[in-house]
Amino acid sequence: MADTDLFFSRTGMDPQTVQHTVDQALKGADDGELFLEYSQSESFAWDDGRLKAASFDTSQGFGLRAVAGEATGYAHASEISESAIQRAANTVQAVAKGYSGVVAAGPARTNIKLYRDIDPLETAGFEKKVKLLEDIDAYGRGKDPRVRQVSASLSGEWQRIEIIRAGGERYSDIRPLVRLNVSVVAEENGRQESGSFGGGGRSGYEKYLDPEYWQGAVDEALRQALVNLKAVPAPAGEMTVVLGPGWPGILLHEAIGHGLEGDFNRKKTSAFAGLLGERVAASGVTVVDDGTIDGRRGSLTIDDEGTPSGRTVLIEDGILKGYMQDRQNARLMGVAPTGNGRRQSYAAPVMPRMTNTYMLGGDKDPREILESVKNGIYAVNFGGGQVDITSGKFVFSCTEAYLIENGRLGPAIKGATLIGNGPQALTRVAMIGNDMKLDTGIGTCGKNGQSVPVGVGQPTLRLDGLTVGGTAAAA
Repeated sequence: MADTDLFFSRTGMDPQTVQHTVDQALKGADDGELFLEYSQSESFAWDDGRLKAASFDTSQGFGLRAVAGEATGYAHASEISESAIQRAANTVQAVAKGYSGVVAAGPARTNIKLYRDIDPLETAGFEKKVKLLEDIDAYGRGKDPRVRQVSASLSGEWQRIEIIRAGGERYSDIRPLVRLNVSVVAEENGRQESGSFGGGGRSGYEKYLDPEYWQGAVDEALRQALVNLKAVPAPAGEMTVVLGPGWPGILLHEAIGHGLEGDFNRKKTSAFAGLLGERVAASGVTVVDDGTIDGRRGSLTIDDEGTPSGRTVLIEDGILKGYMQDRQNARLMGVAPTGNGRRQSYAAPVMPRMTNTYMLGGDKDPREILESVKNGIYAVNFGGGQVDITSGKFVFSCTEAYLIENGRLGPAIKGATLIGNGPQALTRVAMIGNDMKLDTGIGTCGKNGQSVPVGVGQPTLRLDGLTVGGTAAAA
């Protein structure tokens, strides 16, 4: 783990004084910690053949939390100093007033590192980053005469955290994160359509500066745009839907994953509340949340409470096995934390959140799945969506989809939306492909106003009886 020089030697704080303040703040509480954060981020945006925006930001601060039963006292500030931490301690102590808890033992330690302790911003100079965007623009415009616009963005950040608990326990982590996005607009016969590709992970910029990578990104964005130029109106009605592997797992994440987070189930506001040990999905459906995959966007060596990330089996062969937990909800539900305690920054409280959530592969060849469908649609990419956690109802828009006609892919379709209920959709999984794939590293999850990086994934899936919203009559 990283040393504490950044938060003590550089700020002038005395470690013993800060530790004493934390000990006093958590006296009588069940749990809590001082969370220190220092982060740097940068972003570049290229549009209309030039660099449109470039930014650099530095942020620092702390959050002090005391937990007593179901109650939480939380105070934060952007000033990291002994006096600011003392003022925060005076505030959070109120939550444990008259309470007689004993501060829980800290998380177990881990020697595993899932990413390098690096500042990705330093892995390439300013000129290289701008040149990358310029090259993307030139390459994209030169690929096809139908290209009208190329847009690209590049961003990087690193976050240094230190967690200080009562009794002198300390945990630290350095988290890099990089992302590249490319968008292409193509025009033919007066019709314009767009396509996009994004990728990222917990690393430096080296991978994304490689021509093989960024040219592949442009090629994929252009391919999508050209496909959409030929798209016909989407059908509407109840039909068989085949979901492609990888990014379509975002539907699984939103429609099902949030409902498997501990807080919603403890409060019994999830459609999955009280169903542990019961069948909630078709046979063969196994869903896991795994924050331990090297370099993935959603991975964490430790979560924001210091608990090592884990691989949590949520659904196994259709049976509900567990929920994603932070420390508070785990304690109140009488189970172990799973390393899913996350926060957007020092200014936000901890909640149980997903990391990399995906469905395991099955035994069917993807071609066999397509051939089994007489009439339906094949959904490859998704845009935005909405989900109601309590009911599980969802609506998702497809950005790339095709008709399936007599077991073969037909024309691309435009304007398709998938409408359904997450728990019900799980029971309608009829075939599971052997091609499980994770997304390319672009997921960002929102919950209660907080956003955190996540990963999704799944194999090719056949779902029977899903409602498709479109503009043409169903076949």
